[in-house]
Amino acid sequence: MSLRLFDTATREVRDFVPLTPGRVGMYICGLTTQGAPHIGHLRFAVAFDVLRRWLERGHGYDVTLIRNVTDIDDKILVKAAATGTPWYVISYTNERATTAALDALGVLPATYEPRATGHVPEMVQLMDTLVDKGHAYAAADGSGDVYFDVKSWPAYGELSRQALDDMAPAEDADPRGKRDPRDFALWKGRKASEPTTASWPTPYGAGRPGWHLECSAMARKYLGDTFDIHGGGIDLRFPHHENEQAQSRAAGLGFANYWLHNAWVTVRGEKMGKSLGNALEMDRVFAVARPLAVRYYLTAAHYRSMIEYHEGSLAEASAAVDRIEGFLRRALGSRTQEALAGLDAVSIPADFRAAMDDDLGVSGALAVVHEAIRDGNVALDEDERDQAYEVARSVLAMTQVLGVNPLDPHWSDAGAHADTGAEEALDALVQVQLQARQAARLARDFAAADTIRDQLQAAGIQIEDTPTGPRWSRRRRET
Repeated sequence: MSLRLFDTATREVRDFVPLTPGRVGMYICGLTTQGAPHIGHLRFAVAFDVLRRWLERGHGYDVTLIRNVTDIDDKILVKAAATGTPWYVISYTNERATTAALDALGVLPATYEPRATGHVPEMVQLMDTLVDKGHAYAAADGSGDVYFDVKSWPAYGELSRQALDDMAPAEDADPRGKRDPRDFALWKGRKASEPTTASWPTPYGAGRPGWHLECSAMARKYLGDTFDIHGGGIDLRFPHHENEQAQSRAAGLGFANYWLHNAWVTVRGEKMGKSLGNALEMDRVFAVARPLAVRYYLTAAHYRSMIEYHEGSLAEASAAVDRIEGFLRRALGSRTQEALAGLDAVSIPADFRAAMDDDLGVSGALAVVHEAIRDGNVALDEDERDQAYEVARSVLAMTQVLGVNPLDPHWSDAGAHADTGAEEALDALVQVQLQARQAARLARDFAAADTIRDQLQAAGIQIEDTPTGPRWSRRRRET
């Protein structure tokens, strides 16, 4: 049976056929590191982790997964200016917090995770090609900005199914240097207020890359001119992915053969986000549910369906995980290691395979898992232990594909793992605040420094100033 996936570009479910037999190149847009990750941010990583696992286990493909890090961006620079913290400190701190959260959720490491700032030469090369072909131009106002000329590319808008005349002006740069307000920035000339560390020399002037150019250049470097799958959240379809596709194809590249997009995590019908005040950062989530339950929660809904978060969401996921784990431990007993060692040889049930091959139908796949558990419990009740053992091996194989196998060694110390992931994320967040406090003290803005200290103390963080710098610890609760 062939794998069928919903291609956002064609708006239809298509048979997946890799460009190179047996191999799949996949590029996933990672996070911009202006803040710590929340549960809504990380749904994309879990969704595409399931796809990767199924490509490998279900179809035997060798998958090269590239997930980028956007480590330079307008929002990062704004936050740096507001806090007095170097932009690269903010970026790297949040990158570490994201890595810790992904690991806690059992997301397999990417084949490579390139940072935008490490690929400026590739971006300039792509920009030069677009200028030479007449699809890009340097702003005439001397700003150092370089723009993509959307009118030069008749196919612009085809990914998001929009007509150019219906589009609003691009908001990613000063419009004064543009030929058309909808032209988007490939390169942003350095402003006097911006740090020199956030600037790189180019033939067009010193500056930094535009968001869209970054991904096109990095995808090309690691996956070639044309690759199999490009994925990300549905909110990236326009303008980010539309612009990526336009600039890459205008440069003569085939770019992505399939486009896949996951839906949001919502709260009361609204997309989760810090600006809306409804974001749940991962340290808070891990405080109320173990990472395996959070992984199950993010996996259980179809990747193209919205997930509505409510207070009972994680409790329901925890109950489902406990049911799976309870059956496995009861059925396997002393044979657990034996069963885990032979997982690769266990055949995947046909109904599970059919569900997964139908555009990653995880809800149907999990229904097969829970039906198998019912059968296995019946076998145990009837003292058919050999039959229950075989059912348990099948459950192990299926849950491993979804990344929710409770007996996977990754979860073997789930409580400690949760604490580690949450602690690393918390440390990353606190360090940003401590650096902002130090900057305020150096500027003799003691009121701002005291405000930061008071906010941390209110959150249960005790600060100790030492000769080698500030240290933090959790304040013990009085009993």
